[in-house]
Amino acid sequence: MNFKNFYLKTICLCLIFLALISVSYSFADNIEEDEETLSVISETIATSSNSTSPLELNARSCIVLDRLSKTIMYGKNEDAKVKMASTTKIMTATVIIENCDLNQTVEVSKKAAGTGGSRLGLKTGDKITIRDLLYGLMLCSGNDAAVALAETAGGSVAGFSEMMNNKAKDLGLYNSHFESPHGLDSDGHYTTAYELAILTDYALKNSTFASIVGTKNYTITLNGSPKNLNNTNELLGVLNGVYGVKTGFTNGANRCLVTACKRGDMDIICIVLGCDTKKFRTSDSVKLIEYAFKNFEYVNVGKLVDEKFEEWKTENHNENKNYFDIYKASNSAKLEINYSSLSQPVIPVLKSEIPSIKIDIEIAKTFEAPVLPDNVIGGISVSSDSGFIDYCNIFTTNKVPKKSVSEYFVDLLKFNFFDYS
Repeated sequence: MNFKNFYLKTICLCLIFLALISVSYSFADNIEEDEETLSVISETIATSSNSTSPLELNARSCIVLDRLSKTIMYGKNEDAKVKMASTTKIMTATVIIENCDLNQTVEVSKKAAGTGGSRLGLKTGDKITIRDLLYGLMLCSGNDAAVALAETAGGSVAGFSEMMNNKAKDLGLYNSHFESPHGLDSDGHYTTAYELAILTDYALKNSTFASIVGTKNYTITLNGSPKNLNNTNELLGVLNGVYGVKTGFTNGANRCLVTACKRGDMDIICIVLGCDTKKFRTSDSVKLIEYAFKNFEYVNVGKLVDEKFEEWKTENHNENKNYFDIYKASNSAKLEINYSSLSQPVIPVLKSEIPSIKIDIEIAKTFEAPVLPDNVIGGISVSSDSGFIDYCNIFTTNKVPKKSVSEYFVDLLKFNFFDYS
């Protein structure tokens, strides 16, 4: 026996084995719901409920977005372009659901079956429906399922990436760019925490998507045989109110988690990107979620503005008072006004800030006739101690014409023949 060749072969096999483990670890999402995860959640909740200090977060970027108003309740580097790993699959699933027959059966290609990282476990020639591929995509984060779906809808990974980017443009996601359906590290593949939140909010409006990402366990059919899947989302079914949506991990993106959570009337999306460990990913998400529900309350700002506007009209412009001084205006004319709607009348506000909410009304007083309808003549600003909240325009609703020749004549007669002293 040639011991030198034997040892060389043994060393090579060991190196290959270690490399495979490394690659698998680099691109896999952990699926186990272990005692450590549960401990992290409970400890973080306990700490969050007793803490009044600013949040200490490991995430490189994060956001908490209110789904009702699209208000940013908390943000850290939320506009920074970053890698997002398997949270990419939120876009993948959205494009597939909107463009494919989910009951269609597809045959898995060699390219799809050979895709590395976290996997559904597909082999070349496997038969599976698009619907079951979606469960494999979103529950166990199968990169092989992602490529199979991309080839089905777009003809190729490149073709499907073009579809993803077109959808991003449709949604106004101008700081996002997609080069793959799975999110493995690539310099041209990125998003921001804010745009990922907007995408997630859009995706969740689709009942099929919401049902898939809210499923803890599911059995698919692969080649006619059942296969059980478990969701990689460690908060789903554990943290109060969580109903989705996606985990992610690559060496370039680090640990990522997109979470949707609803308690009572408040519905939020929480995103953490670039966490160093799964423990940090979990604890940061819990911190942000608990912070949002503990410290914010919905306020009907639209109602407050309406009350303030009616109060202003009562004091300044009513049957007996004419606030406006309109030069050369017809004697019988009276200017009427209204205000445009707020971008969102009901918004989440920090409970500590609610008493400081103030509404300021500014309206021009002097004009020259004619004054036309829909002419912006002022505005209403809403603010608090934290700063600007919203703004709406005040505009005219009727026309005030110039004074006619006959009215000038009547005015002249009054001036010359009546005593105003």
